[in-house]
Amino acid sequence: MSKVRVAGFSLSLDGFGAGVEQSLDDPLGKRGKELFQWYFGTRTFHAMTGQPGGKEDVDDAWAVRAMAGFGAFILGRNMFGPQRGPWPDDGWKGWWGEDPPYHAPTFVLTHHPREPIPMAGGTTFHFVTEGIEAALAQARAAAGDKDVKIGGGVSTVRQYLQAGLVDELHFAISPVVLGRGEALFAGLDLPALGFRVVEHVATPAATHVTLARHV
Repeated sequence: MSKVRVAGFSLSLDGFGAGVEQSLDDPLGKRGKELFQWYFGTRTFHAMTGQPGGKEDVDDAWAVRAMAGFGAFILGRNMFGPQRGPWPDDGWKGWWGEDPPYHAPTFVLTHHPREPIPMAGGTTFHFVTEGIEAALAQARAAAGDKDVKIGGGVSTVRQYLQAGLVDELHFAISPVVLGRGEALFAGLDLPALGFRVVEHVATPAATHVTLARHV
């Protein structure tokens, strides 16, 4: 049975998944890059960005797991770009260039319709205006027997958690305190939602924690 998973989701020690003031220059918000230091040095990230080398260590193994086994992805609009309101005719096709890292159908939550955008490597961005459950239904259909990844950002993950639609969570908790930003856990009771810690591994760069929902 395929699952709906959050994987490789970076958090600060104080529970923020992004900094404040997301912009074209700061797609992760102010200081948001600090949450991903565990990831930037891995072989996985180097390969994704066309760089040679990178470490093949425990963090890299988690980075591989964070992108493996998925047949479709769901993103909030902020994960696709910094624009707000109706889509401008500016040629924007996401943060990642012509070959995004998804290599599968990717469904973007939005209030404003837009035609699908096919990209290199098998990624096609589909824009869903009917809400999170409609996006998940489309993603499941596209994924077949593979899992669906809720790729973020914080608001999107929270919506799917609150709706009881997530089966598994993997957080990479970085040794960073942001103080402010987008808080993932505010008002959420993960045990009440059925989640229990099933795996945790610490490295110098992050503590990787997996939670699974038992129903």
